[in-house]
Amino acid sequence: MKVTQIVELSKTRSKIYIEQEFAFVLYKGELRLYHIREGQEISREDYRTIMEVVLPKRAKLRAMNLLKGREYTTTQLRVKLEQGGYPAAVAKEALDYVASFHYIDDLRYAVSFITYNENSKSRRRIEQDLQEKGISRELIEKAWKKWEEEGGSQNESAMIQRLLEKRHYDAEHADYRERQKTYAFLVRKGFSCELVRKAMKEVDLGLESL
Repeated sequence: MKVTQIVELSKTRSKIYIEQEFAFVLYKGELRLYHIREGQEISREDYRTIMEVVLPKRAKLRAMNLLKGREYTTTQLRVKLEQGGYPAAVAKEALDYVASFHYIDDLRYAVSFITYNENSKSRRRIEQDLQEKGISRELIEKAWKKWEEEGGSQNESAMIQRLLEKRHYDAEHADYRERQKTYAFLVRKGFSCELVRKAMKEVDLGLESL
């Protein structure tokens, strides 16, 4: 296996390419320790040591340090590790490690996220946000059920009313354009068209023409 390129990232770290493909990131001292030079061969033993010992240990520590600051979903943490130059296989090993101690738990994360946003975001928006964080639809459904079992509840009509009040919406003087704008705003928030129409009609905003 030939080292085809070494790209300096900083004074201490470099990206290593083997056979024209990115392999991993190493510190300068490790380049010397494993005799890694551009255009030279890297022994299979050294490659195996880097991939199976050096990088996994570092990735686990990196994952633990990241989790000290905030909670991550599995997908979010994987992205952070891979952005840090850890190969996919190494990142997975680190993820499995922290998951074994329940330092990451996507179901727990989803339930906490729902609880935190239950009075400020629609169910649809919460689900969209969770999916963007890498939580599967199946796990989201499990999270809703667990949240409900723990006493969670939502009143989207009340949320819509609070949003209308926050926007200082004047039902009596709003023209057609303003009604359309308000209606679109609420739908973008993830509330269903039917619920938005019903909630706005309840305060006599004249949405029959929408």
